[in-house]
Amino acid sequence: MTRPDNQHDRLTRDNLLDLEDHHLVRIESVQEDQRQVWVLTKRGHGEAKQLLEPKGIRVSVLREERSDPVTGELLGTGYDDHAAAVTSTAAELHRAGIGHRLGFQTEIGHRLGSSFVQRADLVVRAPEAGVLVMLLEIDRRTEDAHDLVVKLRRYWEWGRLLPKDADKQIADRVRSRPDAIGHVDHEQRLWRRLYPPTGREGLVPLAFVFADTTEAKVDNTVAVLEEAGRRYWAPRRYETYHRGITARDYGQAVPVVVTTLEQLTEHGADAAVWRRLGRTGEQKLTAALDNPDGDVLFRDQEARADAAEEQHRAAEREAQHPVCKRCGAKFTDQRWEETTARGGAWTAGDASLCGNCYADFLAEREAVAARRQAAAPLEPEDDQEPDRGRSWFRRRP
Repeated sequence: MTRPDNQHDRLTRDNLLDLEDHHLVRIESVQEDQRQVWVLTKRGHGEAKQLLEPKGIRVSVLREERSDPVTGELLGTGYDDHAAAVTSTAAELHRAGIGHRLGFQTEIGHRLGSSFVQRADLVVRAPEAGVLVMLLEIDRRTEDAHDLVVKLRRYWEWGRLLPKDADKQIADRVRSRPDAIGHVDHEQRLWRRLYPPTGREGLVPLAFVFADTTEAKVDNTVAVLEEAGRRYWAPRRYETYHRGITARDYGQAVPVVVTTLEQLTEHGADAAVWRRLGRTGEQKLTAALDNPDGDVLFRDQEARADAAEEQHRAAEREAQHPVCKRCGAKFTDQRWEETTARGGAWTAGDASLCGNCYADFLAEREAVAARRQAAAPLEPEDDQEPDRGRSWFRRRP
């Protein structure tokens, strides 16, 4: 509801006290620096769902109050430090203009096919900042680096799921051959039922924000994520017969960026504090999520390759054009087709002559024939047939 480092916001404090009087919120714990962690009660959680979920805002799971039956001590207080880090991350994003207060959601579940639910610590939607949706995992180095690789794998698997009402033919094809999901458009997958299109290639972006740890530990963890999680974040080569294509296919990858809460606090979430797995150096968030070597580059390179190939084919065809044996000119495409088409030899005439020379040849042949006919002597007329009534014998007197 407010930035955690803002300790003098009386309006927020008074609102929380008023909500507490109505049994909608309660104090979970008090940190060493006297910051209070507030959570919704069961009643407040129910009212929040009625208020927000019709607007498309998912509410996190209820944080139930549980105490030790013997000592009365509140159980699971270690959650509070993590919750404070999550809230601080959201506050830094909001302070940088990345996400409205109602654009943040915590502990959002993503159910896998095995019924396991992978809960994202934070989900942010900030279309005005160029981040339509992003999942965040806040790690205080309480988890092993390989555990984070497992989380990455689960998000990757979740992004490849089909909804229960998916087209039967598509579902059967994917069931019989799991790699077929790579050819299923993202619009037909489960994740698009929950989140808007990201505006970039690939699955929903994932950010790891490290807090309360050392730079060396962060570097070691990122190295493990890059190496052991390569299958899930790395792009692939485009399936094309063109040579010289340097663009990469990010369509099936999870874009993964990393940073630290300390960097966000010191420099701001809108500064160059985000590092994309597979790249060196740090960038601003939108630059880190963009793929300059992705589909835009591929379309440009493919268009250039198609144009070059077409030019090469045209040059080869031009070099293969027949040459007229009379005038030395190349055949036109029409004449070439006439002399090479199936059955064309019967009507095309002399296939060694171009169209003009063959027309001249025909004209000359007709002229010669006409001259010969004019110079030929007249043939004598045939003798008339003798009278049929004439007798070979003389009549006697």
